Amino acid sequence: MDGVTLHPHHDGSPLHVSTRHPALGDRVTVRLRVPTGAAPIARALVRSNPDHEPVWAEASRDGDADGWEWWSAVITVANPRHGYRWQLIFADGTTGTLTQGGFTHLEALDAVDFALVAGNAPPAWLDHAVMYQVFPDRFARSAAADTRPIPDWAIPVGWDTPLDPLPPGRSGQFYGGDLDGIVDRLDHIQDLGFTIVYHTPIFPARSNHRYDASSFDRVDPLLGGDEAYLRLIDAVHERGLHIMGDLTSNHSGDAHEWFQAAFRHPGAPESAFYYFRDAAQTEYESWLGVPSLPKFNWNSTELRRRFIEGSDSVVAKWLAEPYRADGWRIDVANMTGRLGAEDLNAQVRQTLRRTMVETNPDTLLLAESTNDAASDIQGDAWHGAMTYPAFTRGIWAWLSEPTADAWFFGIPTGMPRYTAREFVDQLQRFTSQVPWRVRLGCMQPLDTHDTARFATHAAAGTVPLAVGLAMTLPGLPVVFAGDEFGLTGVDGEMSRTPIPWDRIDEPEIAARIALYRGLIGLRHRFDALRTGGLRWLHVDDETIVFVRESADDAVLVLASRGDVDLELPAPLVLGAAAAVSVFGAATLGTADDGAVLLSAEGPVFAAWSLPGVVAPAATAAATPATV
Repeated sequence: MDGVTLHPHHDGSPLHVSTRHPALGDRVTVRLRVPTGAAPIARALVRSNPDHEPVWAEASRDGDADGWEWWSAVITVANPRHGYRWQLIFADGTTGTLTQGGFTHLEALDAVDFALVAGNAPPAWLDHAVMYQVFPDRFARSAAADTRPIPDWAIPVGWDTPLDPLPPGRSGQFYGGDLDGIVDRLDHIQDLGFTIVYHTPIFPARSNHRYDASSFDRVDPLLGGDEAYLRLIDAVHERGLHIMGDLTSNHSGDAHEWFQAAFRHPGAPESAFYYFRDAAQTEYESWLGVPSLPKFNWNSTELRRRFIEGSDSVVAKWLAEPYRADGWRIDVANMTGRLGAEDLNAQVRQTLRRTMVETNPDTLLLAESTNDAASDIQGDAWHGAMTYPAFTRGIWAWLSEPTADAWFFGIPTGMPRYTAREFVDQLQRFTSQVPWRVRLGCMQPLDTHDTARFATHAAAGTVPLAVGLAMTLPGLPVVFAGDEFGLTGVDGEMSRTPIPWDRIDEPEIAARIALYRGLIGLRHRFDALRTGGLRWLHVDDETIVFVRESADDAVLVLASRGDVDLELPAPLVLGAAAAVSVFGAATLGTADDGAVLLSAEGPVFAAWSLPGVVAPAATAAATPATV
């Protein structure tokens, strides 16, 4: 993709698709545009693939605007995931195919077709969302924290005590952060521009991370109990923000009341909740072989009833009155319901989402998927995923200067070194099979409580690039609490540093907080950065340039590790003469022929506002193509 790409363009944004939320049977207008200088098109068709039976729709030429030729076609949504592609015949008799995988003169895989998702629309507030992740034990202590008894598993330490990387301190160090502590710091969260507070588990457990729940029916008293959670939810909602919880659908802790009822008790109703391997029920399947995390057996109808199905389930309880949480992030969702020849994952996720809709349809469901999530996130349940390959691992590989033994998402071969071009290639590879609507719900973190902190190995001057790209590329931006303080950590456990609130006014920390506030504000300011389309304009080994576009506004983005001196010929950048710098130190100029000139000293992240995109009216009718 070096330099300029003069190819036809389509994406899932409102400029090109008449609705993101169709129902089965709806007719949807899809639009193609072709820049001046690209090969002229003689005929355009759209191939849908309902029930794997190809259906062709003839496209109409709509006219020209600002150096682009527009085409439109009408397709009828026939499947919950309706895939389609553009098939083009050029004036010289050659042909081409445009999919989410890009433009090619070869045939393309069905898996990378553009896709409409019928049903299961996400809540409207997702369009404006920026997420803040809180690890409760390390975020903030309220005055009540000192009054609570300490359980036997916990190793109480002071807020400034260094993290212990070795067991038992690794999961036993107890700093005493609680839910009222979060309430006390909501001003900070709101001031930065976050709209979602996502917290890791809050149920009773025998660890500081609480992914080994001993119950799902009550909030850990160490955090303040059910009453404190209600206070937190109320305080979040009073500010117009949303709050999301964290559930482990793959496993419980071995201290969980269900497991305790089944362990060594053959015949107990809860025996069917787990995979026991012996008649005495002392041996069992567990998450990655960790004995304290026994794996759920989702063949059990009673487990489904208690946990995920119906108004009396765990899933429903915390979304209903009086709590009214706004959604769930599901831990290791990709592993849930899968063991050997069994794969119940789709049943579990669809049942879980159905319960959420019955309880409160205005809720969000996100899945953690540690690797390629495409096969699971086609829109039937998950609205998006916390997944690392597409954005997070690619941005690390491009913008880091790691030591030889640097932690890299548990991959034993270590951290690769990418060019900017390889970062974009990886991003496109892992998003090309995901429907556009679902991509907008995929979490886009630089790091989380399960990873090292990005800043630990970030190359000099690259933090603004990384944060800027998280805020401007399509997806749901996520910040792990403490990143805005410049915290570091060499792995997931060591990144869970208590937030140094007493240092918030130090100049270096204040500057980092201001960086986050400015870039989050940039996302809130422009519709194009929230729901607009994406066109790549230039990619080489050091530099990427893209534009996010909507009918109301557009934003041109430049990110580079090195110095920049490049030219983008017209009409790739629409309205460049009216460009206004909105972030970063870079220069944009225009030549007499309309070309755009960009220059800067690197590393650099810069953005300019542009006018919205003007398009002629769509003229297509629902006309089957003559094939």
